[in-house]
Amino acid sequence: MSPAADESEDPPGDAPPEPVPLPPRRARARAAACPVCGKPLAAAAPTRPFCSRRCADLDLHRWLSGGYRVETEEAPEGEATDPGPSSRSR
Repeated sequence: MSPAADESEDPPGDAPPEPVPLPPRRARARAAACPVCGKPLAAAAPTRPFCSRRCADLDLHRWLSGGYRVETEEAPEGEATDPGPSSRSR
């Protein structure tokens, strides 16, 4: 082998290779939209992220009425659960 070929190969004990740089982030392809009605938002909307006070109030109502919730298998608070035969007194 020629000396040039030896230089291109890394010996096993050397430092790890340098990380590959990430490509630059792309600009957003579309403008932000209201999460309630989907209308595009103005850059300086005072009710951001909503397009209007109405949409903000609709979203608040959905939160307060339980419209947004995560389903679980847990029993709701205050509901009695069957403790099973091992904890019943005789």
